[in-house]
Amino acid sequence: MGLATLVLLAAATAGARPVAVGGVRQAASVGTRVVAGNEALAVWTLPRLGVAVRNDPRDLRLLLGERELRFSPERGWRALGFALPADVRLGVPQLVGGSLYVPVAAVRALGVQVLADAPDILDFAAPPVVPVATLPPSPDAPAPAAPAAHRPEPAPPVRPPVSPVPAAPLSPAVPARPATRPPEPVAAPKPTVSPAPAVPTPRPSEPPAPVPVPPVPSAPVPPTVVSPPPAPTPPTPTPPASVANLDTVRISRTLHRTVEVQRVVLELSGEAPHQITRDGAGLSVLLPGVTSGASTQRLESGDTLSVEPGVVGGPAGTRTAQTTVRLRTGGGSSEVFTLEDPPRVVIDTTTHTDTRVPPPIDPEGLPEGVTYRVRGGLHLLSFDPARFQPRVVTAPPGAARDVASLVKGVGGVAGVNGGYFDPASHLPVDLVAVGGLMTAPSLERRATVGFTAQGGAFFGYPRPRYVLSGAFGSVTVNSVGAKVRPELLTAFVGDGRTAVGAEGLTTVSLTPGDSAVSRVVTGRTVPPAGTLAFTFDPARFPGLPREAGERLTPTLNWQANDAPWTTAQDALSAGPLLVREGRVVVNPAREQFDTGAGVWRPTRQVAFGVMGGQPTIAYLEHGSPEAFASALAAAGVRDAVRLDSGSSATAYLTGGYGGLGGYLNTVWSRPVPNAIVFVPRGNASPAAVRP
Repeated sequence: MGLATLVLLAAATAGARPVAVGGVRQAASVGTRVVAGNEALAVWTLPRLGVAVRNDPRDLRLLLGERELRFSPERGWRALGFALPADVRLGVPQLVGGSLYVPVAAVRALGVQVLADAPDILDFAAPPVVPVATLPPSPDAPAPAAPAAHRPEPAPPVRPPVSPVPAAPLSPAVPARPATRPPEPVAAPKPTVSPAPAVPTPRPSEPPAPVPVPPVPSAPVPPTVVSPPPAPTPPTPTPPASVANLDTVRISRTLHRTVEVQRVVLELSGEAPHQITRDGAGLSVLLPGVTSGASTQRLESGDTLSVEPGVVGGPAGTRTAQTTVRLRTGGGSSEVFTLEDPPRVVIDTTTHTDTRVPPPIDPEGLPEGVTYRVRGGLHLLSFDPARFQPRVVTAPPGAARDVASLVKGVGGVAGVNGGYFDPASHLPVDLVAVGGLMTAPSLERRATVGFTAQGGAFFGYPRPRYVLSGAFGSVTVNSVGAKVRPELLTAFVGDGRTAVGAEGLTTVSLTPGDSAVSRVVTGRTVPPAGTLAFTFDPARFPGLPREAGERLTPTLNWQANDAPWTTAQDALSAGPLLVREGRVVVNPAREQFDTGAGVWRPTRQVAFGVMGGQPTIAYLEHGSPEAFASALAAAGVRDAVRLDSGSSATAYLTGGYGGLGGYLNTVWSRPVPNAIVFVPRGNASPAAVRP
């Protein structure tokens, strides 16, 4: 079809139409659409028509044989290898939904044949070979995004293998085999002629003798030349069976902080199985029954991608095409999945390029029930209370853990560090309560967040103390911790490792919830894990039990005016209180904070709050407590208490890019003894949240 005919056909084109190739109607996603007044095709569909593509809006290139069309916003369309008629108007490529569309007029002008140009369909001639698009990428152009209609849904199932279906056999030219040379012909023998005998002169008295007639020699008969039988014609080799062709390989790369996400999309002309092999250098994708063109390229990420076509033999001399795609990543983790319409194999590779920087949260891959909001330097993670509830999680006494470890140790989904502590001993300096047991004493002046057994949150200034009751009456416990003093009555929650007591002191132990002493020891002792131990000088507290089985009832008295505190199971003191009922309420004097000390300096900050009825982790990139409170109130947070600041401030969420997890903080933080962790409903018992 000539160029003039193509131009006439372009003028006849109407609106969007389905597309066929060689009479075979394509998927609906391959059809044309009207873009900026022109009928257009998605660039990623052009390899089906035999057109190799560089998919770059700033340097688009279409190559068909020796003919090439190039487009750039600065120079428009340019033709290489042929001339465009002066009156041809090709239109301008357009980005729609992440896919680049090129006017059909440009495809026609390139020389792609059109079999049918009807209002209800646009049928192109099928190319003899559909090549893999291997035009070199633009060095400074971003990798093209996958078409919006074909972006992968999260974790789609991999399609089961499809048995190869042999394609119609081809008939490639076969060189003729030289025929066997015939033998030289045998020369006919020369005839032998007998000489005539002498005739004697007859005597007169005798009758003349008969003259013998010499025999007439017969004509020589040439020997029969026997031709050799014709050489057998060698059988035409059957082309390898195939089920699909690898039409296009598309690559994109995105950098999130120091996490690189690279996507390789292998687009096939039909359904085909695939097999994955992994090794230390990367992975290989084997595509049985798939044909392709060979190529090797170094990707922007530094990875190497090669496409290796091949043929494998089978029974009775059968042959089957296969393609191997090798991706050498040199690190990172790769996930492989399939997509439909058109059939694609997708390889997502995630690499943490600089482990000195925490990986960020993936806003597109949040766990269900988690909401992420950003307002300037303020980051908010809110949790559906029907799915998750907050609990206080602690490291063993005197130990510290990174927040991610505290979250994973109890099967949580997210966590934030909380409560001030001594960096040398890692012991909390203010109230910590877990499962109804106070494990660290309260300073009785700082803002505190408490949680019910169901995960309900409330804020205030409690002054919790243990009170022991028995036949002797009642007595208030002076201190909480492993360190004891003879003049004090000290409580400690046993961990099975830490010793309490001293010479001359008595320690009684009981199981929480019981009202009878289970164990009495004098001197140094290690209380069993989970028991509640009280150490005292018998001379100072003569009424306390001396023997196992005696009645003793411990009670945690919150000494708070707010009724909800009587139901508190977990609690953590920090401060200051930032927001109450939507208003900024920062009061450093009430909570006895030194505003000239480092704890009040502008730095990164973390808080726990409630926003829209959902428990929320808040992270401020940089600012003072007052600036933090103002930002929270402006964002709609109803109540919030600061948990920590500076080098300890951490907010962590599971999942993330490539399963690396994600952090709101952009620098690593020090290990901490306590955290508020969000655990799924049904996994929030006190026993479950203790590491």
